[in-house]
Amino acid sequence: MSAESRFLTLLRLLANDPAAQGLADDVAILPVGDTRLILTSDTMVEGVHYLPTDPPADIGWKLAAVNLSDLAAKGAKPVGCLLNYALSGDDGWDAAFLEGLGEALDRYAMPLLGGDTVKMPAASARSYSLTAIGAANGAVPTRSGAQPGDRLYLSGPVGDAGIGLALARADPRASGPLVDAYRRPRPRLAEGALLAPHARAMMDVSDGLLIDASRMAQASHVAIIIDHIPLSPALERARGASTAVQIAAARAGDDYELLFTLPRGVTPPVRAIPVGHVAAGSGLTLMIDGAVIPLPDTLGWEHG
Repeated sequence: MSAESRFLTLLRLLANDPAAQGLADDVAILPVGDTRLILTSDTMVEGVHYLPTDPPADIGWKLAAVNLSDLAAKGAKPVGCLLNYALSGDDGWDAAFLEGLGEALDRYAMPLLGGDTVKMPAASARSYSLTAIGAANGAVPTRSGAQPGDRLYLSGPVGDAGIGLALARADPRASGPLVDAYRRPRPRLAEGALLAPHARAMMDVSDGLLIDASRMAQASHVAIIIDHIPLSPALERARGASTAVQIAAARAGDDYELLFTLPRGVTPPVRAIPVGHVAAGSGLTLMIDGAVIPLPDTLGWEHG
C-alpha cells in the first residue's frame, strides 16, 4: 500500500458525510434542492506535477483543466472556482501563470470566485491549488456503477501526454501535439454532459488507464478486462505501436480522457473507442492482440 493510500484510509474516518462518497471518487456530490453541486480540488506542485521549465501560462491552463476534467466526468456544468496561490517572487512569472489560467477559465466558462494567496519560503517548490464547483441536474455517474456485461470505452487515445512529458523533459523548447497534450490538456466537458445520462460508470484518466480502470473495478466490485489500448497517430509516428509502447501508454498519466461503461448494445452518444468490457469477479486483466499480458508492477501514478 502506498503512502497516499495509507493516508486516505485515515482520512476517510473524517470524511463521513454522504457527499464525500467515502473518498472513493474524485469529487464530492452535494445535493442542494433539485441540483447537485459537484466539488473537486486539485493541487499542482513543481517537480511533481509539472516541470520547473514548463511555461507558466501552460501551468495555469493545466491547473484549471485538471479540475474541469473532474467536472466533465460527472457531466457537470462549471459554476465557479477558488484559487490558492503561492506567490513566486517573480511578478512576470505570476502574471504569465494568470494569463494561462484565465485563458482556460474563459474557454470553459468557469468564473474565478475567490481564494487565497500566500508567500512561500524562497527554497520551497511552487505549489497551486484550485477548487472547482459544478452543477448537475440529471444523472451523475460515479466510478462505482459498472456492471457485468457493460462495454468499456475511452473518449480518446492514451499515452500522448506521457510522451509529451518525456519530450519536454529532454528539451524544454520542444513543441508539437504530444507536448501540447501534456501541457495543455482539453477537458471533455461536452462529451461528459452527453454521456452522463447513459454511462453506468465514468471517470477521467488522470493517473493512467490501467490504474484508473483498476480503481473503477474496485469501486464497482467487478472485474474489468482491457483488450485494446488506443494510440494516437502522433504517438505511433514517434514511438511505434509495439507491446511495450502500448503498455507504457496505458500506464502514463495526464491524458484526461473519459473512461466509461455503457450497457451492451447501447451506442455511445459521442465519438468513443471501445477498449474492453466488464465481467463478474474482481481485478484488472490486460489483453493485447488476443493474449493476456502480465500487469506491470506499477499500473500508473501514485504519490509515495
